[in-house]
Amino acid sequence: MPRYVDGYVLPVPKKHVEAYRRMAQKAGKVWRDHGALEFRECVGQDLKSKRGKTFPQTIKAKHAETVFFSWIVFKSRAHRDRVNKKVMKDPRLAKMMGSKMPFDMKRMAYGGFKVLVDE
Repeated sequence: MPRYVDGYVLPVPKKHVEAYRRMAQKAGKVWRDHGALEFRECVGQDLKSKRGKTFPQTIKAKHAETVFFSWIVFKSRAHRDRVNKKVMKDPRLAKMMGSKMPFDMKRMAYGGFKVLVDE
């Protein structure tokens, strides 16, 4: 079955990792409750590379920040659009968005991706 993924890479101050984790757990529940198949949040560990541009370079992570690589899996792009429409109307998410975010949203990289290989 084809899948669709929303992917994110974002800088989070190291001192706010726990606050971000708590927020992400709540957000993950909202997305899953509305039909997302998977919700993953991964914190950077091995971010130094001699090849290509690293995630910290790409999002201009500062010394006191780490990088999160995150994704949400859906059945299809149309399914993603339906789920996200419901999520954006969910009062639980509105409450989270109304509070101070533990990361800089302006430096978050985001995109929607059609899965080509699913092994």
